Amino acid sequence: MNLILVLFIMFFNNQSKWVDLSSEDISENWHTYLSNSVEGWESKDKVYVLDPSDKKNNGLVSNKQYHSFILSLEWKVDKGGNSGIFWALNEDPKYSVPYLTAPEIQVIDDEYYYSGDKENRKHMNGSVYDMVPPSMLAANPTGEWNKYVIEINYKKNIGNVNLNGKDVSSFPLKGEAWVKMVENSKFKSWEGFAKTEKGPIALQDHDTKVYYRNIKIKEL
Repeated sequence: MNLILVLFIMFFNNQSKWVDLSSEDISENWHTYLSNSVEGWESKDKVYVLDPSDKKNNGLVSNKQYHSFILSLEWKVDKGGNSGIFWALNEDPKYSVPYLTAPEIQVIDDEYYYSGDKENRKHMNGSVYDMVPPSMLAANPTGEWNKYVIEINYKKNIGNVNLNGKDVSSFPLKGEAWVKMVENSKFKSWEGFAKTEKGPIALQDHDTKVYYRNIKIKEL
């Protein structure tokens, strides 16, 4: 077989492979923000659980950086639960918490927090926090498992969020439309917000118990 063809096939297979990030040993694929530990998180049969009693900033950050990818994971929260999924994080000591640099797909107890207000919808499940509201509220009842399939594709300048089998939001990732979204949000004056296209993904510590499992990623 032609060497170039072999290399192309190897490259294509590598790019299309799903990688499981939910090992029983959390530290195999993750660390807490600006640390070398996974303090505050524990793995129970590959379910990652945050202990909210630990008051440190324990956002769980992937050991690897990603540019364009599809992320599939399952999550649930208890009553009043709040968390989120960040991408393109800039893990720099000058920023004390992940949300200062990284956009967020919301993970939250819709039943507890949703007021019915249009602006409030930008803070519910399926949203890009404070920037893109979901087309519908598609989360399961509080305490039940939900599944996100999130596409972040800078190559095609498109982001998509699917929640429990329903496409709930679609948005650009750069260019004039993205800039306008940021300018219309609380992040308008944040100097480090969304300045990179490549970086770790992260699971937010928001001082409430949250559960994640079946975390898989495929680079594009």
